[in-house]
Amino acid sequence: MNSLQGRLGIGLTLGVTVLWLIAALASGLVLRTELDEAFDSGLEETAQRILPLAVTEILNRDPLTPPQQIAALRSKLAVNTHQELISYVVRGADGTLLLRSHDVDLTLFAPLPNPGFSTQTEHRLYGESAVSGSIFIEVAEPLIHRQQAMRSAMWPLLMPLLFLIPVSLFGSWLWVRVSLRSVLAYKAALATRGAGDLSPITVAALPSEIAPVSEAVNQLLQRLRRALESERSFTANSAHELRTPLASALAQVQRLQRATTDSALQDRARQIEASLQQLSRLSEKLLQLAKAEGGALVAATAYDVVPVLRYLMTELSRLTAESKLQLKVPDTAVLIMMDMDAFGILLRNLVENAHKYGASEGMINVSLSRAGVLSVSNTCNVLAPEVLSGLTGRFVRGQSDAKSVREGTKENAELNNQQSVKQGAGLGLAIVQAIALGAGGNLTLHSPATDQTDGFEVRVQLPLA
Repeated sequence: MNSLQGRLGIGLTLGVTVLWLIAALASGLVLRTELDEAFDSGLEETAQRILPLAVTEILNRDPLTPPQQIAALRSKLAVNTHQELISYVVRGADGTLLLRSHDVDLTLFAPLPNPGFSTQTEHRLYGESAVSGSIFIEVAEPLIHRQQAMRSAMWPLLMPLLFLIPVSLFGSWLWVRVSLRSVLAYKAALATRGAGDLSPITVAALPSEIAPVSEAVNQLLQRLRRALESERSFTANSAHELRTPLASALAQVQRLQRATTDSALQDRARQIEASLQQLSRLSEKLLQLAKAEGGALVAATAYDVVPVLRYLMTELSRLTAESKLQLKVPDTAVLIMMDMDAFGILLRNLVENAHKYGASEGMINVSLSRAGVLSVSNTCNVLAPEVLSGLTGRFVRGQSDAKSVREGTKENAELNNQQSVKQGAGLGLAIVQAIALGAGGNLTLHSPATDQTDGFEVRVQLPLA
């Protein structure tokens, strides 16, 4: 069991039960010793009481009376047969039987009298002598009598366990739960916060054993927040500062193309222009990534995403002249809590990714379900699972259908320019994943696409209101 509350509750209950059993066992051992002493004392007292009577009877016998008459007379005077807890024999020093109880088992006794206590398998024996050691009495008591008394005495000690175990379990659980209220609150605070929430966790009255852990976690969150903010700030500032020199360089290259008539120089200028455009798109992606990881992805109020999706698809249709966009939305409102700008960045990256890495003449299907699942799929070969699992990493590119080209001609330079447009920076799905997780949704990748034998599909569960 991984729960601290469960461990403490069960542990305390088992501890109380074990201690109770140990106490009952110790009490039983003491009780057994006391019972043995009491029974031994009673056995000794019985022997000492019977011995004088037996001696008197033996000494008062007529020595001339034949043994057969004595036996007949004893059988007439004997009481009715009954069960005896204590049986006895009276013998001479040579073992001659002089007197016995009516149901005694003579095999219990040694051939010669044995004074003092002794124990056999099922009986406890005691011997006593009289008349200068010429007459001996031996008394036997069944051990089962003592065992029954022991069980009768132990049962009241063990009986409370039937009530004590459930009561102890509930009491321990209740007390541990009350004692760990602050720890449970700390656990709930950790479990309910999102992956992008790095604010300190404040819970009052934490136990002294947990307080240093909470303080260390807050210090770690603070260091992590500073590191991430520094990284995001550097990324955003770098991308923002690159915009101006990139735009200036791009303008100079375009002027150079118009100013020269040398075809080779124009081809080089077009290649430089394509590279600068790719750098410009990379800086834009870095800015989007910085925004996605910077928070503020949850909308203040819920809004219907269906009309927003329709408008964005109209704008994005200009980017997919060689592909066909197909949109499917429900006829009811779908209220989400994702920031509208963040949703626009997410959708744009999904469509651009499908356009860049899908088949040239393939369809791009965009659909939204009533449950808030946004799906974007394109036609392509089935991706291997190991490739699929790494596509959300940064700067990871899939294989596009762009044609390989050779340098040297104007036509090839144009194809190079188109290829640079088709090639991405490897940040699109990373941006989508950052936005989805930061807003409280999730992202899954599928290949083949749903209900298809090929293709690639991205499904984003949007945070519903």
